[in-house]
Amino acid sequence: MTEYHVLPAQRLSGVVRVFESAPAKRVTLQSPALDIMTDLRHSHVATIDPNASIDLANLYMKQRGVRSLFVLNGNHTLQGIITATDILGEKPMRFNQERHLKHSEISVSDIMTPLNSLEAISIEDVRHAKVGHIIASLRDAGRQHTLVMDRENDGSLIICGIFSLTQIEKQLGQPIPLTEVAKTFAEIEATVVSN
Repeated sequence: MTEYHVLPAQRLSGVVRVFESAPAKRVTLQSPALDIMTDLRHSHVATIDPNASIDLANLYMKQRGVRSLFVLNGNHTLQGIITATDILGEKPMRFNQERHLKHSEISVSDIMTPLNSLEAISIEDVRHAKVGHIIASLRDAGRQHTLVMDRENDGSLIICGIFSLTQIEKQLGQPIPLTEVAKTFAEIEATVVSN
């Protein structure tokens, strides 16, 4: 076993400040898109199991101060994403009416956006994009978040970043109105049925 030595410590006195992280960088529509991307290679990723209850997912989001969770299976591969809007919106009520389950019995996998409904932008495109491009992409998709993908050495896809409308609004210092756009037949049908 490796032996570890004690690191030297100094007694503090005088004026000592505590490092404070810089406030979120102010950006404009012309700023590089990388300025607003949450780089998952340098930050902790909030994840949840697909079999967890939506109540647990909501609690975990509140504790972590996030509005979305990556849904990973036992092999740590992406199954989907669940957002606070998914949990607090109409999805649980619709699912409850269809399946006659109690709210506490609804699992993350029941209302998450599954992998085959997710889209991601290539990190190569992001490197050449501006904030305005990301906002246009979010608006076109009618989404609050979009993923950024890269390729590993073996050619497999890996999610390396995420754009969040909430984070972009904070950094721009203004709200960004989105128009919800149905992207699949199921979403169009759900919109027609609920109206």
